[in-house]
Amino acid sequence: MSEIIGTTDTSGLSRYWDRYASGMTSESREKALKDAFGWCQYEGHGPGDELLGDVLSTLELGFGRGNAVAALATKGIEATGVDVSPLQREQAAAQWGDLSGATFVRADVCAYLADTSQSWDAIYSIWGALWFTDPDRLLPLIRERLSPGGRLVFSHAPPVPGSYGVQGMYGGGFTGRRTWVYRWAYEPETWAAILGEHGFADIDARVHPAPEADLLGTLIVIAHRSP
Repeated sequence: MSEIIGTTDTSGLSRYWDRYASGMTSESREKALKDAFGWCQYEGHGPGDELLGDVLSTLELGFGRGNAVAALATKGIEATGVDVSPLQREQAAAQWGDLSGATFVRADVCAYLADTSQSWDAIYSIWGALWFTDPDRLLPLIRERLSPGGRLVFSHAPPVPGSYGVQGMYGGGFTGRRTWVYRWAYEPETWAAILGEHGFADIDARVHPAPEADLLGTLIVIAHRSP
């Protein structure tokens, strides 16, 4: 299933992610499902969907290829993904639209969360939209849409030491369109404090080690909606 929700995109994010999607190489469904939960940037390394817990419904923020949504749907979970990119939604729907329980929505994540009345047992982001959205804006919306005791899980790169908070980059490159993309980067203990301020508890924020000691690890955060 796929769905398009209107959104005002003044930042050019949809163009940026369309460009990213256009560079993706195709892969077999079997491999896509096997490697769906790449919390870490190294293939075959790190945890899997067990981080989400025992859930009946999930929402992915920034689904990319849609592989994680599809993998959960094959287990009988009602799995929804939201992504701002029209091309990523089109590609995911073409690849996985035949799966019962897999829903792909094109929308800005904050607009979608603000407009929906649905709730989920787990909301997650794998190097996705949570990294690219102001947490002071996004986290309250996530909390409202989590079931009581529901779980938020996300991963992205650790911050460059001494460089924290909002960070900008040119999404179209130095010779491309004027597209500005922002990411938010914090150390694990800062993420824990921010989440606590926004009504989350039982927070586990850490840097998962890389497969080799001199390689970059992965920031992984698990938090629960407090009562």
